Amino acid sequence: MTDTPSNMFEWIVFLATKYAGMFLDGTKITLYVAVVGTILGFVLGYVVGIIQDISINKEDFILKKGIIKFFKIICAIYVELFRGTPMIVQGMIVYYGLRQAGVEIGPIFAGILVTVLNTGAYMAETVRAGIKSIDRGQKEGAWSLGMSPLLTMFKVVLPQAFKNIIPEMANTFLTNLKMTSVLNVIGVSELFLVAKTAGGTYYKYFEAYLVIAVIYLVLCFVFTRLFTFIEKKIAGKKDYVLAVEYMEDGK
Repeated sequence: MTDTPSNMFEWIVFLATKYAGMFLDGTKITLYVAVVGTILGFVLGYVVGIIQDISINKEDFILKKGIIKFFKIICAIYVELFRGTPMIVQGMIVYYGLRQAGVEIGPIFAGILVTVLNTGAYMAETVRAGIKSIDRGQKEGAWSLGMSPLLTMFKVVLPQAFKNIIPEMANTFLTNLKMTSVLNVIGVSELFLVAKTAGGTYYKYFEAYLVIAVIYLVLCFVFTRLFTFIEKKIAGKKDYVLAVEYMEDGK
C-alpha cells in the first residue's frame, strides 16, 4: 500500500474499495440465508400455527384425540425451545451437534436450518393469533354452506389471517436479515464475518464495521419500503363505498 489512509473516513473508503468483492459476496450470502430461511420458516410457522389451533371435540374418536394432542405437545415444546434460547446458541448446537452425530453439514445449510426453525417458532404464535382474530361467525357460515373445517381454514380463515400478519412477517424478515450476523460463529461468510476479516488485516475493526452498518441500513431501508408497498397493495383502495350505502343514497 503506497498511500496509507490518514484518517477514519479514508480508511472506510479504502476498506470498502479494497474488499468490495468480499462485502458483495457477504451481502449475497446474508440475503440468501435470510430470504430462504424466512420463507421456509413462514411455511413451518403456518403448519405449526394451524396444528396449535386445531380443536379437540368430545365426539372425536380416541385415536384422533390422541394424535392431535401428540402433535400439539410436540409443537408446544418446539416453540418453547426456540423462543426461549438465543439464535447464536441454536446455531452452535445444530451445527456442531449434527457434525458430532456424524451428519456432514455445511455452515450455510446449518445457518438456513437454524433460521427456518427460529422463524417457524415465532411465526407459529403469530399465525395462531392471526387465526384467532378471524370472527368465528365466518367459520360457522362456511360450515353451514357445507364446507369442511379443513377447507374453511384454507379458503376462508388463512387468506384473512395472512393479510393481518403481513406487518409481523415483514418485521420477522428484517430481524432475520440482521440476525444472520450471529451465524459467523459457525463459519457462515456473511457480512459480519467479512467485516471481521477485512478489519483484522489492518486492525481497523471500527471502520470495517461501519461499512457493513451502512450496508445493513440500506438493505433494511429498501425492504421496509418494499413491504410497505406490498401491504398497501394487498389492503386495496380505501375510497370504496359499501353496496348498502350506495343503494340507500338512491344512486
